[in-house]
Amino acid sequence: MSIEINRNIVLTNPETKSFLADAYYKKNDNKLPLVILVHGYKGFKDWGAWHYLAEAFAEAGFYFVKFNFSHNGTTLDDTSNFADLEAFGHNNYSKEMSDLTFVIDYFSKLPEVDASKIALIGHSRGNGNVIIQAAEDHRIKALVDFAGISDYASRFPPKEMLPEIKKAGVLYIENKRTKQQMPHYFQFFEDFKANEERFTIENAVKKLLIPYLIIHGSADETVNLREAELLHQWAKNSELLVIENGDHGFGSFEPWSEKQMPKDLKFVTEKTIDFLKEKL
Repeated sequence: MSIEINRNIVLTNPETKSFLADAYYKKNDNKLPLVILVHGYKGFKDWGAWHYLAEAFAEAGFYFVKFNFSHNGTTLDDTSNFADLEAFGHNNYSKEMSDLTFVIDYFSKLPEVDASKIALIGHSRGNGNVIIQAAEDHRIKALVDFAGISDYASRFPPKEMLPEIKKAGVLYIENKRTKQQMPHYFQFFEDFKANEERFTIENAVKKLLIPYLIIHGSADETVNLREAELLHQWAKNSELLVIENGDHGFGSFEPWSEKQMPKDLKFVTEKTIDFLKEKL
């Protein structure tokens, strides 16, 4: 039986704006467990080899969803480039959490989906989103962390720089891949400060009772392995899998032109599928 692939489904979140999602699954008489992949900072649903990962989950009997956050800088017409830097600049964690809840609400109601079996996978910064969601949303039954961060605040500029950023109204960060100057309007920092207790990942992960698989590369150049070790230390029901010499994308990068997943990502995918089949 072939995989059904529904690409670029338009979702309209009234709290943010319209964004796109992809669904991969095999038609079945039984309802399927729902697995949602949450991309990270400067990420998007069509990044790297994510489509091969999606196909592998569908083959394994899951209803798999990947999506773009509404303010990640992509558009409804351009899913793989940061064509809307204004939207990127107006992104914040509250908008991302609203989008993630909207995605869960939308797909959990579909007739193909078993709403009692929902898992989230967070890559990099997306790990913060899935941990916070799971701490607040009883529908989430398992979590997987792909090279995830353990906190947001340490990635902010030094506090002494904030008055200068507030005066300018914006902080620009260069995207090393595209060379674009990515704006962060000051509201980003204000949103975090206003919700700091909620958005402190340590607080959320300590509330979790559900199974939580933490996968991290020992050679991750973006997020240090120490962050995975801290998450494992804080969590009550976690497993830590270290990929020796693994990097931040587990061998995947953008653009990805190979006809298969890289070796490390294939291994990570297999381990994640095994984990979720056992825990959901």
